Amino acid sequence: MNEQTETAKRVQCPSCGYKAKRVSTLTLGALLDDEFAEKFTADSRSCCATASEDCASVKDDTGWRFCPSQDCDVVYFAEEEDTQFTESQLKVPVGVKESSGERPLCYCFGHSVGSIKEELGAKGRSDALEDIRAKMKDPGCHCETSNPSGSCCLGSVTKGIQIAQEEMRMNDLNVTPTSTAKSSTGRGEKIAKIGTVVSAIMASACCWLPLLLLAVGVSGAGIAATLETYRPLFMVVTFGFLGAAFYFTYRPTKAVAESGHDCCTTESEVADDCCATTGKRRFNMMTLNKVMLWGVTVLAVAFLFFPSYVGVLFGTSDAAAVTEDMNRAVFQIEGMTCEGCSTTVAQAIRQVPGVVAVDINYEKRQAVVGVEPGNLIPKEEIQTALKRAGYSGELLSSGETSEADDTTATEVKWSMDDKQASNAPNESLRQTVVNIEGMTCEGCATAVSETLRNLPGITAVQVDFKAGRAKVQSPACCTFPKNAVLSAVEKAGFKGEVDEDESPASKQGAGS
Repeated sequence: MNEQTETAKRVQCPSCGYKAKRVSTLTLGALLDDEFAEKFTADSRSCCATASEDCASVKDDTGWRFCPSQDCDVVYFAEEEDTQFTESQLKVPVGVKESSGERPLCYCFGHSVGSIKEELGAKGRSDALEDIRAKMKDPGCHCETSNPSGSCCLGSVTKGIQIAQEEMRMNDLNVTPTSTAKSSTGRGEKIAKIGTVVSAIMASACCWLPLLLLAVGVSGAGIAATLETYRPLFMVVTFGFLGAAFYFTYRPTKAVAESGHDCCTTESEVADDCCATTGKRRFNMMTLNKVMLWGVTVLAVAFLFFPSYVGVLFGTSDAAAVTEDMNRAVFQIEGMTCEGCSTTVAQAIRQVPGVVAVDINYEKRQAVVGVEPGNLIPKEEIQTALKRAGYSGELLSSGETSEADDTTATEVKWSMDDKQASNAPNESLRQTVVNIEGMTCEGCATAVSETLRNLPGITAVQVDFKAGRAKVQSPACCTFPKNAVLSAVEKAGFKGEVDEDESPASKQGAGS
């Protein structure tokens, strides 16, 4: 008969089916609202009145059970009757049945899931269990009248620590993608800006690096030509990095916090503001990033176009110009790839002792060097200086120029092959006009004259660079070496065309 009675008692929650544990009527009388608590008498023996370290479990048959499941709101139910009490009928919240919020666990000494999370965040561990055990001895606990379970809270606190740790890990997983995205964006923006400046510097290195090496006395042979080969690639990379920097700076930003996730460790009245940044601070940061971006852009453009204005930056306005009363020489320069090379070549030649002035013609790849009248052109020293700067120079012509006549509209340069003239004292001569394009100075006239004078069969040359023509004299008895003349003009860096109109000229007339 007793076995049948024991079997008929309800041990599972009528709402969720969870196997509940016994609870003392003393607990119900202490924690239920007053209108329900008066039905219960305090005649049960307290589970806390023991000499053990923990509170003793309720083993006597009290007729009531406690359901800790979060799947229902039933807290207490009778074993034999249909009477049950829900959370709303208790004086205190039932922390073990809640899935969010503070969730009290130890009602005697004030430990909860929220306080444990704060402790984990501050120290990386929780000392809640040690604190409870110490206080159970002194001043002692009162679990049966404070804890809705009516028993020791150590088990609930142990589970609460695990729950707090798991929730903090989940919060880290939810926050980490956003934080990582922001970190990656900031890192990508920095890389793009730095890459823009570095690639722009490398794109212009073909001009500034030889100048720098020249200033410190180090040879830059071959550097300019090598870097010039990669200049288009560096320019493309520069604009690529610059585009990425603009994208990272001006792209729309997404909100960091998402609904449903706490941005702070604990909930409070100011939780809405704990992760939000002020508009003023955001404005300042965005403005600073944009200012930095435009500064990087200006710097990149300055380096990219450095070869175009390096001549102005290191201008020769204070340097002497080549004049007609100087001894002059024309050098054909190999290796110049941009206007910036003209500055490098000029700086290299000016450092040669004895050189007074230098004029560079980048289009013709030529340098006109002037020294004091009566001094020799330091040919070898100039070529050595050019080689150290990363270029090569070939002497096209050299000699002493006469003072120009201010009353004439043309400048004339006569060169006579004395050997040829002496070998043909009575030979009649032919004068042929050659139109020459590209001559811009007296140095150009000297280069053309010296080149043509060395051709076989040419007895005299008269060059007028302002008119853009040369009068070439040759023996009338022989065919004019047209192809040789045009080839020589082209070798000097110009374009020539022979005028078919030819006129006889006496030997004496040619020398006047």
